Amino acid sequence: MTKNHAEAAWAEGEEGLSIDALRRFLRDRLPEHMVPSFFVLLEDLPLTPNGKIDRRALELVGAEGFVRRDGDAPATPVEEILAGLWSEVLGIPRPARHDSFFDLGGHSLLATQVHSRMRAAFGVEIPLRLLFEEPTLAALGAAVERALAAGDAGAANAAGSAPPIEPRPPGDDTELPLSFAQQRLWFLAQLDPASPAYNVPIALRFSGRLDRGALAACLTAVAARHEALRTTFVPSADDPGRPVQRIAPPVPVPLPLVDLAGLPDPEPEARRLALEEELRPFDLTRGPLLRSTLLGLGEDDHAILFNLHHIISDGWSTGVLVSEVAALYGAFLEGRPSPLPPLPVQYADFARWQRTWLQGEALRAQIAFWRERLAGAPPALEIPADRPRPAAPTGQGGVRRPHLSRAITDGLNAYARRHGVTLFMVLLAGWKSLLHRLTGETDLLIGSPIANRTRPEIEGLIGFFVNTLVLRTDLSGGPSFREAVGRVRETALAAYAHQDLPFERLVEVLVPERSLARTPFFQVMVALQNAPQGDLTLPGLTLAALPVEGKTAKFDITLELYEAPDGIRGRCEYSSDLFDGPTLDRLLGQWAVLLEGALADPRQPLAALPLLPEAERHQTLVEWNAPAWTAAPDEPVHRRFLAEAARTPERVAVIAAGETVTYGEIADRALRLAARLRGLGVGADVPVGVFLPRGAGLLAAMVGVWEAGGAYLPLDPAYPRERLAFMLADTGAPVVVTEAGLVEELAPHPGKLVLLEENAAGSAGVPPAIDFIGRQDAGAPSRGISGSAVHPETLSYVVYTSGSTGRPKGIALPHRVLSTLIDWQLGDWALPPGTGVRTLMFASPSFDASLHESLATLLAGGTLVVATEEHRRDPESLLRWMIEARVERFFLPFVAFQQLAEVAARDGLAPEL
Repeated sequence: MTKNHAEAAWAEGEEGLSIDALRRFLRDRLPEHMVPSFFVLLEDLPLTPNGKIDRRALELVGAEGFVRRDGDAPATPVEEILAGLWSEVLGIPRPARHDSFFDLGGHSLLATQVHSRMRAAFGVEIPLRLLFEEPTLAALGAAVERALAAGDAGAANAAGSAPPIEPRPPGDDTELPLSFAQQRLWFLAQLDPASPAYNVPIALRFSGRLDRGALAACLTAVAARHEALRTTFVPSADDPGRPVQRIAPPVPVPLPLVDLAGLPDPEPEARRLALEEELRPFDLTRGPLLRSTLLGLGEDDHAILFNLHHIISDGWSTGVLVSEVAALYGAFLEGRPSPLPPLPVQYADFARWQRTWLQGEALRAQIAFWRERLAGAPPALEIPADRPRPAAPTGQGGVRRPHLSRAITDGLNAYARRHGVTLFMVLLAGWKSLLHRLTGETDLLIGSPIANRTRPEIEGLIGFFVNTLVLRTDLSGGPSFREAVGRVRETALAAYAHQDLPFERLVEVLVPERSLARTPFFQVMVALQNAPQGDLTLPGLTLAALPVEGKTAKFDITLELYEAPDGIRGRCEYSSDLFDGPTLDRLLGQWAVLLEGALADPRQPLAALPLLPEAERHQTLVEWNAPAWTAAPDEPVHRRFLAEAARTPERVAVIAAGETVTYGEIADRALRLAARLRGLGVGADVPVGVFLPRGAGLLAAMVGVWEAGGAYLPLDPAYPRERLAFMLADTGAPVVVTEAGLVEELAPHPGKLVLLEENAAGSAGVPPAIDFIGRQDAGAPSRGISGSAVHPETLSYVVYTSGSTGRPKGIALPHRVLSTLIDWQLGDWALPPGTGVRTLMFASPSFDASLHESLATLLAGGTLVVATEEHRRDPESLLRWMIEARVERFFLPFVAFQQLAEVAARDGLAPEL
């Protein structure tokens, strides 16, 4: 088969055989990449005299237009014109009327090219999204005919569509303006002239007999064809602050040779030189902005290093450069003239046209769309990173090489075709789904480059045409993956229809929140490279890319993908200010797992999609969670304390201000409180506020609440009344346990007050209606443990966050988790029962560290030593008191611990501590 027919298939069959049926048949039996994109139905397959398929005859039949069954060929003049446009853009024979553009290999970039040709051919503006919604030749043709019948031939200009790009008059090379994109890069270069961030390197390796003179002549000819390669940027004569383009006359392009053939292994040195060249800055004023170097690796082994500044090139341009060098090299070897046709316009013509057209109503319409689309957008997407974001990025980066298997790639392509989307849209939906899972954000903005070659006359130019689109997707409401793909599709189609506004103008007009620490609107870029990359075939030579790992990063993460024979491969550039390489490896692996899970069941909510490979999932959930101790999660911690108190009632539990309280005394008070709380209706999961300072009373109240079945809600007396009122209202606690001296400090609430002190109802200032705990409320622990059963999943406590980032949030923990936590702590601190360890009781009751202090100590038979407020406020006094009280174990905030360490070092107390 010829190169154009590599994805074609010929078939003969019974009358009524359809291309759709053939495609379904083959998809059930072949990997997706082996299913032909183009099918031709013949009356009879041509045969050789011995009865075999005549492949040469098939090619001839195809070259003559392909014999088709009646009704399969384009049926109207409009369909004929469209078939020709598809054939030209897709590089295939003329399609059938029921062929789908995307089944034939179309994607977003090619759709843009077809769209521009349709505008020129019919003089009517057909929305780009129509090609996605009506992707068959027949359906699209009908839509064009409806537009023509409605008299929309002049609609393009009426809607502000751009006029054609015209070449400037000969000799008009003075004061040529920069395009909007060029102006932004020029400005960035003034800020950091030595930055290599916008270099566009290309490294190719040649195997075979290379004619260096012919190659140099090719480069000179390409530079002569493309003014952009001879352009520098200088101040305007009228306004030195405004740059203009200066185009130099054609001159030979230098191609210096660096001979590495004498080295034992020249390849490492070649890679080093390639990286060195990639990081070499350009001078935009002096030029040249194209550099080329030839490396001699052996007699028939060479590498060529190109480096262009982004201000004169883009990804598409590199394909143009390579393909033109290939076309010229063969001709020059044979002594033939250049086979390349003249260029209709130059980049400077495009820049002038852009400045002239993109103003007035055309500009206002574009700005209005993007202003509405980006209104209220969040300023940043913070992906969990290895380091805090610096105030100003260094631009240093690293590279990872993602790979999606052939099986996943086939599945993604099949999904895209079934649902009328492109491969890029499915990949982007997967990436956004991952970022949603990692960050918890639902309003996600991602940058994506678009070739922006929406007119045929600029498709063959070298220059900086690429634009950046901000793709904003709302993933709120718990969508499925299928719904997420649909939302991404709508986002992308709307952006494609408004791609003419340069990103630079968008930033200038919308004035987003600016910061040196991050780029405006987005910090992550995603691209699927499907721009033509040029023919790497040269006579007598085999060419291959010479991969060079970059050391720069423009964004937090840039994910560039392309489809290869073994699946989707790519290049992931990341900021080393934020991330380490293994972090990106893990993130890319999670993306692949998520996509695989989404293909298995696209109707799953995003929150249910898997992220971890099976081995890592087992390691995380099983191996790393295997307890190193014998836990008793079904026995709540308060019951274990009461059992310990029944065994050793005289053991000292708390020392506070010289007073000691035993285990039995705490248990006795706890059981009497539990009986009173049950009488007030406290049961499973009912929150009970405990408004008490650190000490024995707090511990008795905590155990009593749990024994009654309730949930412990600690209320620190040092907290502001407003915060206490919020916590009580938020939980709806019907009962608060406190003491007489604190009643007036407690925020008003409609619930019941219970005082721990005996006969407190008779105390001055305490209303008689307030309950108090007397001896009659319950028996002592020596008479056994009483109370209702507590289920392991019953709520044990509610502790509130600080609220520093907004409204405080209540964190609720069941008994099973609390028991497991304390068991881990006992094992981690090696505190077997009966050790008698002395632990500092320091933390606020409303801080969960107070539970760590108290429960592990009491279950180990230890003693809690309560620090006074004076000690807590004075590090020197606290340290000396801890030494006197023989404190052996403590939990402290880092700042408090640091202060103690400084005092110990200053006063020489460290050995004693």
